[in-house]
Amino acid sequence: MTSRIDALMAQMTIEEKVGQLNVTADMVRPFVPDINPVANAQNAEQVLELIRQGRVGALFNGKGRNGAVALQRVAVEESRLGIPLILAADVIHGMGTVFPIPLGETATFEPDLARRTARATAVEATAAAIHWTFAPAIDVTRDQRWSRGAEGTGEDTLLACRFGAARVQGFQGDDLRGEDALVATAKHYVAYGACLAGLDYNTVDIAPQTLRDVHLPPFKAAVDAGVGGVMTAFNDINGVPVSANKPLLTDVLRGEWRFDGVTISDYTSEMELVAHGYAEDMRDAVLKAFMAGLDLSLQSGLYLQHLPPLVRDGSVPMWRLDQAVRRMLELKERIGLLDNPYRSLAMDDVSDACLARHEDLARESARRSIVMLKNAGDVLPLARTGQRIALIGPFARDRDNIEGCWTLFGDADRYVSLEDGLRAALGEATQLEIVDGCGMEDAIDGGLALAVQAAQRADVVILAVGEPQRYSGEAQSRIEIVLPAVQQQLADAVAAAGTPVVALVRNGRALALHGGVRDADAVLITWFLGSQTGHAIADVLFGDYSPSGRLPVSFPIASGQQPYYYNHPRTGRPELPEMKEFKTRWREIPHEALYPFGHGLTYGKVEYGPTQVDAAVLRRGESIRVSARVRNLGERTVEEVVQLYIHDRVASRVRPVRELKGFDKITLAGGESLDVAFLLNESMLEFTGVDGIRRAEAGAFDVWIAPSCTTGEAAEVTLG
Repeated sequence: MTSRIDALMAQMTIEEKVGQLNVTADMVRPFVPDINPVANAQNAEQVLELIRQGRVGALFNGKGRNGAVALQRVAVEESRLGIPLILAADVIHGMGTVFPIPLGETATFEPDLARRTARATAVEATAAAIHWTFAPAIDVTRDQRWSRGAEGTGEDTLLACRFGAARVQGFQGDDLRGEDALVATAKHYVAYGACLAGLDYNTVDIAPQTLRDVHLPPFKAAVDAGVGGVMTAFNDINGVPVSANKPLLTDVLRGEWRFDGVTISDYTSEMELVAHGYAEDMRDAVLKAFMAGLDLSLQSGLYLQHLPPLVRDGSVPMWRLDQAVRRMLELKERIGLLDNPYRSLAMDDVSDACLARHEDLARESARRSIVMLKNAGDVLPLARTGQRIALIGPFARDRDNIEGCWTLFGDADRYVSLEDGLRAALGEATQLEIVDGCGMEDAIDGGLALAVQAAQRADVVILAVGEPQRYSGEAQSRIEIVLPAVQQQLADAVAAAGTPVVALVRNGRALALHGGVRDADAVLITWFLGSQTGHAIADVLFGDYSPSGRLPVSFPIASGQQPYYYNHPRTGRPELPEMKEFKTRWREIPHEALYPFGHGLTYGKVEYGPTQVDAAVLRRGESIRVSARVRNLGERTVEEVVQLYIHDRVASRVRPVRELKGFDKITLAGGESLDVAFLLNESMLEFTGVDGIRRAEAGAFDVWIAPSCTTGEAAEVTLG
């Protein structure tokens, strides 16, 4: 490997070296080809000419084999050195087959399911001539106003680590040189989910210890899983933009973790150093970003313009340029492009049988992602016959808000709407009346009255409300994380009709639920579930599948609680029953969630016994067994997410009230009991101290095995 790359680099001019670091939009295969086709054609010729000159290392957000073969032929046969392109795209949670948004899929608490959906995505993406995806996002999100939490894994670090690693493994497969291996990119490095006020692109003001303990570990897990790329975030951290942050890009990522892949800017993020006020001009921005350790420039073209003169005048040493170029060439070598430039470009289209398997997987992942928050009076599951059902709400028939944010290539012809799913499940045996009631954000003349009349005629109402999908994703932060006003009005009016209501909430973040939704007889969180939305929801509604999802984010009582997260530090005046006045609370509401992290119900009744430990003292370097008996008191087989939490009672830094340290999804038949155990060791008790050193401190710890972060009977363990 080294000799071939050495030989290539020995022949390269400075401009050709810089060209390998330039990642630009694929205008030959644009993902929206029908928009301004004349300009597309002109831009395509410009891109092709840059390729001929050896001034492009990668293209992104194109698809299609024929165009890819033509592009690669230009790179290999018409450029001086014949270095192939790597073809990238934003393939986040599915290609043609769309899986649940990553936040929703995290609600399964099943990392292996995420690995399987990422693997299926890789198969479809590589068949569309894509080598590299800009995913997974593993931002820890503690403020639900932030719009990009939908792309990540929620508010917990352990979940981000487990799901991030699983998605990397799924995308990349067992062999990166395989035709269906898709290079993964961990993003957004780092602490993007900690933007102040939940405002996208905003500054991050954070303690170094919090950065170390909360936001960096998921990226370390991705590196350990072999991720090929790391993408920098748009934000600054304590005044230094991440795209020019040498301690993070070089000292931590390269020095401490030995990451050997490529670093890449998010879309023009190095150019934005000027807008930040961190760089004087574009030349200065390139100098600072590149010398900090940012290898590749995405879309701005600034490296092409400014790096060659910076190298020639000595501002950028040749060793640094060669270092970045070598990393890019090694990536191409690692995935087999230097041996076979047409790798993945001669593959057959995804077969019908494969698509059918992926649809089955999409249905499985979607129904496993659904979280049942409430089921008063066991209104669910619904009977298929003998009742009149009113399906009311703007999501009842909608097909435009199924996939969720960041889906560029989904096959909309295969999407299953809620109406489609219910009709397929019910056949003609049950009367189903469908009324929109209102639009996503606007009223419909007479819609409210029609909805109320339908509710009065029905035996049960299925209320389909939530956020439009454009409320999530880049630059869509919200002040109030509630339903659009017109939908809340619809929910309240339908609730007043007196018919039992099952609320289906479609969302890309935790929401503050109010009125007719909060008080519905049953509440299901259905996220944006992707291609098989309708079938998956019907599976749960009619009892073909007992819900097993759990909240990866805390659902607040009110929007004003944000940022709110379950593992918040203790205060000196906690809200305890014996404290009457001056305590940690708001005037209007307590310091707690409406529905806490980890919460979720099944169609069974699951009971937890007390937490037990096999030793009262945990010796350093050893482990102890923590267990509890979990019993299904119901008759149906259910799946239960058993969670392990700890709390460090006294420490040199104030510790969180609880921290998730393990989880396991188990299956319990009706009446079955199971002893569930976890091994607790010293490393699970560690945190970063005021001196910057990570260690576990001796003392007493509470440990819980529980169904959520606010329940369970604790045991005590002492670290010796």
